[in-house]
Amino acid sequence: MKINISHFAKSKKTVTMALIFKKGCPMMEIEIFLVVSILVLAAFFVIKYNSFLKPLNYDKKENWVAFPSEIDKEVDVFYVYPTIYGEEYPKNMDVKRPDLRAKAHNLLFSQAGVFKPSANMYVPLYQQTSMVELMSGGNIDENKYFKYGLRDIEKAFDYYLKNSDRPFILAGHSQGSEVLLSLIKRKFNDSSLQKRLVAAYLIGYSVTEDDLKKYPWIKAAENRCDNHVVITFNTQAPESERSPVLHHGAKCINPLSWKVDASYADNSLNLGAVFYEPATNKIEREIPGYTGAQIDLKTGALNTAPPEKLKIALPFTEEVYHQYDYSFWYRNLEQNVKDRVENYLKNN
Repeated sequence: MKINISHFAKSKKTVTMALIFKKGCPMMEIEIFLVVSILVLAAFFVIKYNSFLKPLNYDKKENWVAFPSEIDKEVDVFYVYPTIYGEEYPKNMDVKRPDLRAKAHNLLFSQAGVFKPSANMYVPLYQQTSMVELMSGGNIDENKYFKYGLRDIEKAFDYYLKNSDRPFILAGHSQGSEVLLSLIKRKFNDSSLQKRLVAAYLIGYSVTEDDLKKYPWIKAAENRCDNHVVITFNTQAPESERSPVLHHGAKCINPLSWKVDASYADNSLNLGAVFYEPATNKIEREIPGYTGAQIDLKTGALNTAPPEKLKIALPFTEEVYHQYDYSFWYRNLEQNVKDRVENYLKNN
């Protein structure tokens, strides 16, 4: 390309630009270099990200939040933690990050602690998808990022089964319960697994009437100590709009009365709400008689009116007590686990 320098000679700047172009367009070469560099870096990141999303190796104890060094109980619990990763990108949790590992460890107390008196604890790390991805819409069961986390949990559960022949509890919250529900749908059309299942505490997510019809091996709990069943509820205020995890046809059991009807369970039945301090994993407050509960048979919600205004984490509204699904009913859940284990061992 020929450039008429005199045409640009109105200023020192334009003359300089003209000379640059005349000498072989080094600025264009710089731009090309930058574009190529960005593409190379992007390709490197994709390769690194895909490598990071390889299935976890559960032979390595570093990929477990909890794995018992000694067995001192007749029953195990396989617990899957809720969504603790909220960043937009990458789409899945990096299990090597110390801050995320610490969050998973905290949940051994604030949630999984209700199972500790009754069961040996197996708690795998998994590459769960982010809260941003969960809230993006569409069928999450078909979401490839959700499936990465499910794949990990399936592998962790297979590893657990190779290492234990004891009865077990499945337990989770939120995304953890959603992953476990998928696991049950995929694997539990197996009489040997059904027989070993004490109960599945799929709290903070919906098990629906459609699920029960489509997967007949899934049965909803109906009382305080039935076994081989799913315990599920979603806590919110009566005036709340539908929680994003409360689906049409959701099943619900009242964790104070262990009934499935609309009768009100007074706060006198509440053995104790327990609130943990995340920094220390010590109990910050324990309040017997904290609040009562009632099932809304129309929506499937577990309605309650706590005696104080509480901090609610996004993306939930202030009337949705999703993050307190374990805290409000902590001691009742702890007692219920004991009751179901005792009933199981007596009859099996």
